[in-house]
Amino acid sequence: MLLGLRGTGKTVLLNEIGRIAESENLIISKVEAPEGESLPKLIYPELRKVMRSLSGVEAAKHIATRGLRGLRNFASAFKIEVAGVEVGVEPEPGLADSGDLQYDLPALFEMIGRAASAAGKGWIFLIDEVQYLSEADLSALIVAIHKMSQEGLPVVMVGAGLPQVARLAGEAKSYAERLFLYPEVGALDRHSAARAVEKPIAVEGGQIAKAALDMIVERTQGYPFFLQEWAFVTWNNAVGPEISSAEADASYAETLALLDAGFFRVRIDRLTKAEVQFVKAMAALGDGPYAIAEVAKSMGRTHQSLGPTRANIISKGMIYSTDHGYLDFTVPLFAEFMRRQE
Repeated sequence: MLLGLRGTGKTVLLNEIGRIAESENLIISKVEAPEGESLPKLIYPELRKVMRSLSGVEAAKHIATRGLRGLRNFASAFKIEVAGVEVGVEPEPGLADSGDLQYDLPALFEMIGRAASAAGKGWIFLIDEVQYLSEADLSALIVAIHKMSQEGLPVVMVGAGLPQVARLAGEAKSYAERLFLYPEVGALDRHSAARAVEKPIAVEGGQIAKAALDMIVERTQGYPFFLQEWAFVTWNNAVGPEISSAEADASYAETLALLDAGFFRVRIDRLTKAEVQFVKAMAALGDGPYAIAEVAKSMGRTHQSLGPTRANIISKGMIYSTDHGYLDFTVPLFAEFMRRQE
């Protein structure tokens, strides 16, 4: 489970893992969990695709065909609209037909795992934005992966999400902390951040002055997306073979304007007026983490009365709990953005 704030490269890493898996001849499925979408509807097309692929391998055909029958049950139990190949498939009595995802999803994963094993293949399931899964859906997914581990079947999962995913997974199933690794994907150290800017410039036959490089690394705090954006604008604005500190500095305002109009704006536009007031109060306190009691005090409200608003903003992936009684933004440098809106 890759954990990190927005813009730190989790999705890029997930895609790279997919490319590596493809080079190793694994069957790959990748989905992104949107807000409000149920896991059965999200995962059904991928399960069908994988089972169809495996049904074309003679050694796995019998198991995969049973899996497709179970998938027909699954679609019916979870009211998923079925089109195409499954219409003519007879259901398999007793397979993935209970309507309880914690029983049905592991059963389907097992069919894929056994078919993949028979075919001499492996299946990797990649899922982004894990924090948007409901507790029930996340729990069922964890149970399914746990079963694969117990049975020694060639099925692995790599997820990516905001920092709260580790806690959500643990709350869904206590053994999740042993089932997954939770590497943190965060800001780059100074050397890596500098290299991320300097290397592409060198590849194109250019250079960047040390003062300009230091300025970009320092102001972006090493966050990959911000490094990428500022370096992009600076590169486009530079006139000579060496990017000067003056050119980098002159490009800063344009970079902020782009970030404010895009990366930051699309996130605040999803909040209600009450939720905007909450995040404004957080930002006004400086840089996080923020004590919930301090936020409530600055708003002239009680801690308890802000509970629903806080929960809604967390569910929208804008803030997260860093520790008991403390919050922070999931978007790096978002507090600075909010303070610029005054």
